[in-house]
This record gives sequence, C-alpha cells and structure tokens, in this order.
Amino acid sequence: MQQFLSLLQFADGLFPAGAYAHSFGLEACVESGQVSDAAGVEAFLRAFLKGSVGPTDAVVVVCARRAAAAEGLESLVTLDADVDAMKAVSELRDASRQMGRQTLRVAANLPRAPLIERFARAVAEGVAPGHHAVVFGAIGGTLNWDSLEMTGAYLYSASAALVGAALRLLPLGQLAGQRILWNAQPLIAELAQEAQGRTEQDIWSFAPALEIASMMHARLDARLFRS
Repeated sequence: MQQFLSLLQFADGLFPAGAYAHSFGLEACVESGQVSDAAGVEAFLRAFLKGSVGPTDAVVVVCARRAAAAEGLESLVTLDADVDAMKAVSELRDASRQMGRQTLRVAANLPRAPLIERFARAVAEGVAPGHHAVVFGAIGGTLNWDSLEMTGAYLYSASAALVGAALRLLPLGQLAGQRILWNAQPLIAELAQEAQGRTEQDIWSFAPALEIASMMHARLDARLFRS
C-alpha cells in the first residue's frame, strides 16, 4: 500500500512539477479557433495521447523504471539524451525538462535510493537534461511501483493537466472536464498496457499538428501558459 500511495503522491495534480504552467500547444489552438468546445478539447487530448505521450513518454517511463530497478545510471542518462533529441520543439522540450527537474528537486528532499541521488547530480551538472518521463520512471524503479499502474498514473496525470489547462482557457465547466477525462480512460488503459515490455527501440512520436501549435504558441501576443 505504501508503494501505491507514493505513486499517487508523485502523480497527483497538486504535485509541484509545474504541469499547471503548460498547455502543450492547446493555448495556440484555442487562440486560433481550432479548439472552441469540449469536443475539440477531447479530440486534442486523444491526439496528444495517441501521437505523443503514449508512444513516447509512456514507453520512456517503462524503460526508465527498468533501468532504475537494475541500478543502471548510464542507461538512464542515455535514455534521457534520446528523449531530448526526440522532442524537437523547444517549448515542449523545455516543459519536459522543467517538470522533470522540479520532480527531482522534490524527490531530493524525500527518502530515496542512492541511484536517484546520482541521477540528480548528473542533471545538476548538465550531464543529463532531466526529462519528466525519465525522472518519473526512475523514481518508480527505485520505489518499486507496479509498472502498469505507474504508466497509467503518468498518462492520467498528463491528461488531467491538459484538461485543467482547457478549463482555464475555455468556459467549459468542471463537469465537462470530468466527462473528457472519463471518456479518455479506455485509451489511457490501452496505451498503458501497450507500453509494457517495450524497449528504447520502440519509442516513437508523430504529432506534427501539435508540434506546430506549440511553435505558434511562442509567437502569441499574450500567453497564459508557458507552452
């Protein structure tokens, strides 16, 4: 039970990773009128999960958990570098780094394994960028989180953060937000299951429209979010 509770703590929406400061391209889509209602937000979320977070970050979480469980610091650093190369859009790359480093900062002040201390030093010294999925999975490996539960929690947390951004950008209401998250549950479960057993060679991403929206976001005259 304690392992599960620690997973809930790190995946909670109130955890100070900084997810609340990011819309991951949604703000630009709202500004342009491409997303204007609950149906648009749900479509955006599904594209976000299927083209980016599911095949990339969810698989990275599983790979990082596996590396950390084997005390593989070098594997974590290599995986972190691969993630950095795959996140071609600077806003999305910076968001992932910022959230990962914030998560490490909190973990550094909680009981943890020596591997997390060494990885935190590597990030602080610039040896590794410290992407959120790598950090989350590494903590999961040291705390022995169940792999499927961990992956599902990560995907749900990312979904909840995006829906939270939508509620601040559009007059949807809390009930609409909860319906969107409820409807996303089967997809989250499917993507979490698919990530199990996959390796670094299985990581991919194809979300050009979301990446273009993130690049457009940097040019907005007024912005509520950092990405």
